[in-house]
Amino acid sequence: MTNASDLHARHAETLDRALTAIKERSYWSAYPENLKAYGDPERADSTQSAADGKAAFEGYLGEPFPLDQNGVDGEVSGEVSPYGLDLGVTYAHVDIDTTLRAAQAAIAPWRDAGPELRAGVALEILARINARSHEMAQAVMHTSGQAYAMAFQAGGPHAQDRALEAIAYAYAEMTRHAAEATWEKPQGKRPPQRMTKRFTVVPRGVALVIGCNTFPTWNSYPGLFASLVTGNAVVVKPHPRAVLPLAITVLIARDVLAEAGFSPDLVALMAEEDGEGLAKALALRPEIRLIDYTGSTAFGEWLEQHAHQAHVFTEKAGVNTVVVDSTDDYRGMLANLAFSLSLYSGQMCTTPQNLLVPRNGITADGEPKSVDVLGRDLASAVEGLLGDDARATALLGAIVNDGVAERLAAATSYGEVVLESRAVTHPDFPDARVRTPLIVRLDAADRDTYLQECFGPVAFLVTTDDTASSIALFRDTVREHGAITAAVYSTDEKVLDAAEEAALDAGVALSENLTETVYVNQSAAFSDFHATGANPAANSALTDAAYVAPRFRIVQSRRHLPAG
Repeated sequence: MTNASDLHARHAETLDRALTAIKERSYWSAYPENLKAYGDPERADSTQSAADGKAAFEGYLGEPFPLDQNGVDGEVSGEVSPYGLDLGVTYAHVDIDTTLRAAQAAIAPWRDAGPELRAGVALEILARINARSHEMAQAVMHTSGQAYAMAFQAGGPHAQDRALEAIAYAYAEMTRHAAEATWEKPQGKRPPQRMTKRFTVVPRGVALVIGCNTFPTWNSYPGLFASLVTGNAVVVKPHPRAVLPLAITVLIARDVLAEAGFSPDLVALMAEEDGEGLAKALALRPEIRLIDYTGSTAFGEWLEQHAHQAHVFTEKAGVNTVVVDSTDDYRGMLANLAFSLSLYSGQMCTTPQNLLVPRNGITADGEPKSVDVLGRDLASAVEGLLGDDARATALLGAIVNDGVAERLAAATSYGEVVLESRAVTHPDFPDARVRTPLIVRLDAADRDTYLQECFGPVAFLVTTDDTASSIALFRDTVREHGAITAAVYSTDEKVLDAAEEAALDAGVALSENLTETVYVNQSAAFSDFHATGANPAANSALTDAAYVAPRFRIVQSRRHLPAG
């Protein structure tokens, strides 16, 4: 059995560096994103190689997943890779009552362990997940449709950094005050009043993490680890089409908890059949006191309106906007936008959708560019980026589900097609459904079309009266419909100031004049605040102090001390 205090000491340097990083907001990452950094026999750690990770993934296929939980009342399956592979993995279906009782029973010893020991255990879980990043990449790739490099980075080290960021914020909040104090109040000529007081971090109860199909680890890890390290038990309810990455996560977490002397039931997996509605059933249970959810606006709003017994954190659908006014690096702007529209086939909550352009055109490198020319040049930039099929599949990944494919097909009828979407043949997976982006030209008057999120490889080139109108439309879009990201291109400081003011008014992160290899749909842990929580698309869905503080309370006890 592993001593929990040893785990805190083992990972103290990582925690200390993370605590520094959340204050400085500069670049730092605890986990290398280079695929070749893993499995190197020259290194002292025991990380998997790419071959080892693939073999581990293939070992799950067609087999029952090796997770031992109580209350098993059946089995579920049905994951099919967007690359055409039927995974055939079966998962235990567990009874809600049994699982929640076990979770509640496990909390008290975990609470009493205190912040230091809980942080050590959580960091050990992360370290073991990190060692299996290639295995996780295979699981993420074949459930989400991300290309392998992206699945490795976003589903592995970047997700792990987000978890570590949550642990650091939680640890800072739990330890920002003394755990014990001696209180002494003078009483004049009488002896002073003397008391000893103890202040204990008390968890809210059982937390529910509802996984999504596209980013099963990146979107789930902050809530999972923030709730766990603050003393709560966590029930993980994966998306029915993306169970394996979170099943591996839960397996590792339960192993570490058991080795450290705690109940593995502090973390449980609740897999379901597609369409079973388990998330709704769990969300309304009185035992569930915290809910983390990323996904559709409709279900996010349902959770906020009905799960009154719980503190609900949601990241919902939004309409991400780019205001294009002018640029002094036309080729750089086009290349940056082309990459942003293409990455993972636009299946990211951060992908730009609406490109707002004055109908009289823009200024580029000092020369006027009409909307027609801008549209053709942007289409050419996308075609040039994705002209080689092997390169295209490495960026696009695969279409994650039928809903995305149906939206893509429908969007061709919305307006003038500036860039047609084409099918791409994957060199390794001939059954993969791979599509390039579609760009459709609309007018600002077509509000019913472009003011709805069209999740997937669809972008709208929307003409407005002028840049001031674009900025006003951008502000209104975010206020009314939400957004996770926004961008502006302009050589005029007054325009940049107006765009930033609009972003502050609406509550959305803004990127200005991105022309290099940083893209609007990327978010760096420890530096960027992902999803501000200040517009309808996000409800405190970022990792900061406000994200972790509702997950616990401080409960005090006090008693008199003898006078003297």
